[in-house]
Amino acid sequence: MNTRPSRLTPDEWQESAALLSPAEADLPAGRHAFHREELMTFIQQDTQTAADAPTPAHPAPARARRMFLRPLIALPVAACSLALIGTGLLTLTGNSSSTSGGEVAGPPLTATVGTGTSSGVPRLLDQISHAAAGGPRVTLRPGQYLYVESKVGSTYEKTVDDKTTLVGTGVHRRQIWNSADGTKGWLIDPAVFPEGGGTVDRVNEKGEPEPPSLNGPSHDYLATLPTDPDALLKKIYKETEGMGNSPDQQAFTTIGDMLGESLPPAALNTALFEAAGKIPGVVQVKDAVDAIGRPGVAVARLDETTGARTEWVFDARTYTYLGERTIQVRPNGGDSGLIKPGTILHTQAITVRQAVDHMKEVPSSDV
Repeated sequence: MNTRPSRLTPDEWQESAALLSPAEADLPAGRHAFHREELMTFIQQDTQTAADAPTPAHPAPARARRMFLRPLIALPVAACSLALIGTGLLTLTGNSSSTSGGEVAGPPLTATVGTGTSSGVPRLLDQISHAAAGGPRVTLRPGQYLYVESKVGSTYEKTVDDKTTLVGTGVHRRQIWNSADGTKGWLIDPAVFPEGGGTVDRVNEKGEPEPPSLNGPSHDYLATLPTDPDALLKKIYKETEGMGNSPDQQAFTTIGDMLGESLPPAALNTALFEAAGKIPGVVQVKDAVDAIGRPGVAVARLDETTGARTEWVFDARTYTYLGERTIQVRPNGGDSGLIKPGTILHTQAITVRQAVDHMKEVPSSDV
């Protein structure tokens, strides 16, 4: 496994495009929409016809591979970058077959694309690692739930009568509760469940219980991972082989999945950032912004297949993790080619991360 970054990262190609021949500057063939898998729930809701809709007596659960950002944040995430369930599926049970009534639908989300550079990445990750090791920690006792609240928003392709347009969910509140072992969960997100939220069950394609994994981690599972950066990265590459658009991009995505709607132990948190520094193509973006406008510095990587860049945003002074953003960097993105540079495919800002005693309990400080 090559852990040495190339002299010129994919994210910096745009700056040197004038130095390349037309053939060398062409984008890779076989481009796929980054957000197809990220936003499976939205696609399913939009393409479901009245004839296919379940009757009220027999509601069909909505399913998506990335409902935590990777939030999904944690997917996710993480919606996107949302913790995702590797080869399995999450079953979402609730009023998800209804339309949201336009509660969070709107125009595409956009922002200025910051410049990515490989210069200074090791120092930045070292500062982030030290901040993660010395910062305040949330303790999750047996029987408790991890509560994560965030503001999220996404843009996705919507096709009606062979006409494709870009639709934004709008930045909105998202709340999720997960048990320490990952077997029980509840999600409130108007882009997924129009009213009141619904349960989040970890199952595979056959409806059988799916054990926690790197891309769908539980709190207890994270405690079992190696804290040596090299051993951790080796495990990530091995267990995510064949996933994503490239091994390096999938490794970066997998680490991001553990930062949002989960709670890595302190030693693992440090190892995650050290491991990220060993992935080729990782850059920093000095002018990054999370979903609620908090400015920061980002650790990022460009997906060469989709032309979208995933950014982990940190406070530029304290290096506290703020959230994640995936933004289109290259033109003609998505299956439709409509996704322009500056389109935000997914954005998330973590606002609360706390242990609670009961499902659906909101910390008193946030009431």
